[in-house]
Amino acid sequence: MPYLTSAAAGTASTDLRIGFGVPGYAHPLVAPVEWSELTRPGTPLHWVVLNVCDGPGVRPDPHCLEAAGRLRNAGIRVLGHLDVAYGARSFGELVSDAHRHLDWYQVDGFLMDRCPTERTALPGIRRATGTLRALLGDGHLVLGHGTHPYPGYAETADQLVTFSGPWSDYRWSQVAEWTAEHPPERFCHFVHGVPRGHLDEALRIARWQGASTIYFTDRTDRGGSAGPWESLPGYWDEIVSRIGTGVSE
Repeated sequence: MPYLTSAAAGTASTDLRIGFGVPGYAHPLVAPVEWSELTRPGTPLHWVVLNVCDGPGVRPDPHCLEAAGRLRNAGIRVLGHLDVAYGARSFGELVSDAHRHLDWYQVDGFLMDRCPTERTALPGIRRATGTLRALLGDGHLVLGHGTHPYPGYAETADQLVTFSGPWSDYRWSQVAEWTAEHPPERFCHFVHGVPRGHLDEALRIARWQGASTIYFTDRTDRGGSAGPWESLPGYWDEIVSRIGTGVSE
């Protein structure tokens, strides 16, 4: 299989502990079950993204504040959603959104979604992450590229999302060789449309490619017309059980 062709670039360690990074459920009023499930004891969560309205919204939302508070009280890291728009949004807009996330929801870090991947865009992202670090202090930054970026991006954030897309692409994906220079804790994979019968295969791919933060769901984007991450996967209990007890080869 293509994802196994480079042993140097993959990670075959059976000690790899996988956990969830939740890209962002629908609004708590629309998806109350999803938000309540996140505080279930024993759920292996690395972080959860709070996306009020493609960002923090225009005013504080009490329902989102309550949901974020429950997660923080349970010891779960909450990240604010910042849309970088592949570099099209200005530095000032990103910082303004970050301030609102911090002031209104006391987030613990940020997912910089739709992050560019090119070397030429790196200085702008480095400037933005440096400012976010200063605002956060001890916070967590994730760059949501969705594919493997220029390697220099790995020095600007705590984690990179190096795959975000459908199972039909993920099952034949290949890992960039430069990722072998970093531990699995640095990489995240978000995969939608994963059939229940292929969960073991999907987890093997994540392990071999060296990604310890994942989110797999059987929901799809319906050809780009829906958000596949907004509701729980149909096999949520099953995948929580598998990951919570450790997944071995």
